Amino acid sequence: MFRKMAAMKSNWTGKRTLTLTGALLAAISTQALSQTPADQAPAPQGQPGIPFSGAPLDADNQAVVDALTKQLMLRPYHSLDPVAARQQPTFTDGVNAVLRAQGRPTTPPPGTTEREISIPGAAGNLPATVFTPTGAQGPLPVVLYFHGGGWVIADRKVYAGGARGIARNAQAIVVSVDYRRAPEAPFPAQHDDALAAYRWLLSNAASVGGDASRIAFAGESAGGNLAVSTAMLARDAGLPLPRHILSVYPIAGNDLNTASYQDTSNGPTLNRALMAWFFRYVPRTPADLMDPRINLVGANLQGLPPVTIVAAQVDPLRSEGELLAQRLAAAGVPVQRREWEGASHEFFGADAVIRDAGEAQQWSGGRLREALYGTAAPGAAPGAAPQPQPLPPPTGARAGERG
Repeated sequence: MFRKMAAMKSNWTGKRTLTLTGALLAAISTQALSQTPADQAPAPQGQPGIPFSGAPLDADNQAVVDALTKQLMLRPYHSLDPVAARQQPTFTDGVNAVLRAQGRPTTPPPGTTEREISIPGAAGNLPATVFTPTGAQGPLPVVLYFHGGGWVIADRKVYAGGARGIARNAQAIVVSVDYRRAPEAPFPAQHDDALAAYRWLLSNAASVGGDASRIAFAGESAGGNLAVSTAMLARDAGLPLPRHILSVYPIAGNDLNTASYQDTSNGPTLNRALMAWFFRYVPRTPADLMDPRINLVGANLQGLPPVTIVAAQVDPLRSEGELLAQRLAAAGVPVQRREWEGASHEFFGADAVIRDAGEAQQWSGGRLREALYGTAAPGAAPGAAPQPQPLPPPTGARAGERG
């Protein structure tokens, strides 16, 4: 099950960039939606309708897609308005359906404790979940985590699997924040909230048992974008930089015609029509899609901390994530990218049923551990998790213990 890994070099010689003007992008987005009406929308593998023609999924990943489409009757997101789309079954619901079919519990696995807090955002308080490795003793490093969902749908609870996996494998406290979503709060509300959350964490890491001198960013999809863009904003604001960035299949560009958009145009968990739908609701005007906070591949990436990129083969965002790795390397930023064959967008948090997810969490968790701890604990094997230390009780933010 080994998947290809590329350590990008800083002497990248260049690729032709397919960055679009805002007007052209808006036209392409409208065309993508108009060519896939609700009754003929791209169908995931196993759902009646237009068959998926890309690379096959691994059987365990396919089982989740089948549960979503055949059992939970997932409808095309882009055929709905945002309010209705948020009521749809999620990839996590598909994972739980597979667990039930296997006679296994759907409760969170052992390895972390969780509590809910509230932190200040850019325009009011934001709910957040704190994941702490079970038995770990602090102060521990902290990973500020941003969920996916195209900045329009989903929340921290939908993406809790990825946050838990990072906490376990990095042996770090994870603070997962619910930023404001579009269209109720259009761009750049999400990016403003992410930076506000980081400002809060720099001053209040001790309130969650964390060490403010050892912070990393992580996120999936839209959250993978926020992990990188928030580091850019911190750099430009003169704030301390995080020690590392974990960006899992990030939204990194604005081009709907890359190679992966073509070979996964009707992908099983993310497709061109859905990305066009996100790009319809997120910006205030089409010009926002050219902003470097969204279009990371066109941004100034110099001076960022080391970056780890997790990629899925069956994902329309695959190509822009690869281009982001190349651009980071060209800017002198240490970066490693690893791609899992037979995996779909959204796979990362599904380690309960998808083997690739467990591998991805272990690999990226090890990268975070190395950045946050520097070396393994005394007497431990290289790459081993550090030994637990007593964790102080939480102070400051409002907290309620859970599980």
